[in-house]
Amino acid sequence: MTYMARAHALLLEYWPHLFFVVSLVATVIAAVHAAMTKHDVRAAIGWVGVVVFSPLFGALLYFVAGINRIRRERVSQQRDESAPHSNGSAAEFEVVDVVPYTAPQFASLKILGDRISRFPLVRGNAIEPLAGGDDAYPAMVQAIRNARRSIALQSYIFDSDPVGREMARALIDAHQRGVEVRILIDSIGSKYSRPPIVRMLNRAGVATALFMANVLVGWRLAYANLRSHRKLLIVDGHVGFTGGMNIRAGFTTSFAGADAAHDTHFRMEGPIVSQFMSSFQHDWEFTTQEHLGGETWFPPPRPAAQGDVPARCVPSGPDRSIGSTHDVLLGALAVAQRHVRIQSPYFLPDQPLIGALATAARRGITVDIVIPGTNNLRLVNHAMHAQLDQVIRTGCRVWRSTGPFDHSKLMTVDGAWSYVGSSNLDPRSLRLNFELDVEICDHRTARWIERRIDRLARDGRAETLETLRARPFAARLRNKLIWLATPYL
Repeated sequence: MTYMARAHALLLEYWPHLFFVVSLVATVIAAVHAAMTKHDVRAAIGWVGVVVFSPLFGALLYFVAGINRIRRERVSQQRDESAPHSNGSAAEFEVVDVVPYTAPQFASLKILGDRISRFPLVRGNAIEPLAGGDDAYPAMVQAIRNARRSIALQSYIFDSDPVGREMARALIDAHQRGVEVRILIDSIGSKYSRPPIVRMLNRAGVATALFMANVLVGWRLAYANLRSHRKLLIVDGHVGFTGGMNIRAGFTTSFAGADAAHDTHFRMEGPIVSQFMSSFQHDWEFTTQEHLGGETWFPPPRPAAQGDVPARCVPSGPDRSIGSTHDVLLGALAVAQRHVRIQSPYFLPDQPLIGALATAARRGITVDIVIPGTNNLRLVNHAMHAQLDQVIRTGCRVWRSTGPFDHSKLMTVDGAWSYVGSSNLDPRSLRLNFELDVEICDHRTARWIERRIDRLARDGRAETLETLRARPFAARLRNKLIWLATPYL
């Protein structure tokens, strides 16, 4: 009998024993790793249970999908190598006392922000809210056409549709007249339209890159969830746009008519724009290894001609800044004294945030939460239904807006402090995506957001425990089952 034949015969005879040994070793290794590395006890218990009660398969599943901490550390190491250095001093604009701009309770929130964000709270900014694509896209295109030195644009989605092509043509024209142009699009978001806008930009010679397209070749599946969800446009280092808006024609009435989706964006001037550029510089260097520096990208900071608003950029993501937005939100809910207003298209807060919302409501704070009546993500909508009772039963008020889908991400506290940007209140934004938000200390901006949210609540319909219970049992069961997959939606 040949060696191969003997080995085959032994394998046939002893395969159950081999399977048992391999399964036992894999189970022990996976269970120990989960217990030692998971910071959330529920996650640790869940993974240990999956590993122990699903021999071999559970361990394999854990090795593929459960070791997110290692992935974050490796991404963090690469991103730290491209971490931005100080680009000029903004000390003359830094806010030392936030109380004159807001109210006494926000003094401690400023200290929290100082310890969370790498950026200081700086005054001298002008902030203009832009309601939807009809306001935002023309303002962005006009700024691009007025550019003289540099343009940096970052977006999760940049569709190849009438709005996207108009903006691309403006960027190409700027490039052809000698303006330095850099465009960074998420590699997953770039696939939302065909052909991708990247082809048009590349053919014209515009420097365009895809975020997380080739990082750690061979590990792409492991990084599929680590997306850049940031939305930024910086022109000449002095004018910036940020908020919740991707570049899509479906957010304009000229293309979608009365069914146009709603969103909110912000045009900003002042020292805050240098912080935007620093964030973009970090992501661009991480993606392309090209360092953007000098006065082309970082001109001397100057106060806005109109306005003296204190603001701060708060980047977050699955690197060293993980949890930044989560901690800011917890701090804001802790200092609230009168009214908290939140608008989110995907409202799936984790238990600490639910607890903070509940505590605020039980302290007598009015907590209003507006979510879309019509949602573009059906599974997320079902999961939201399953979780709403946890905030409603503690005294929070939940409203479903009417009309087209609203993609806005807005929060304001006590008519003085606001938090705007790209983050949703869901596990993906709070743990997996690279996001960028802005802390704003300004009564005028807060009042604008208040009026917007109050109007949506007034024209919408209230969700109550009664309306949730009135849904058919089959629908409620479906929602709960989908809710179990919340971390992956």
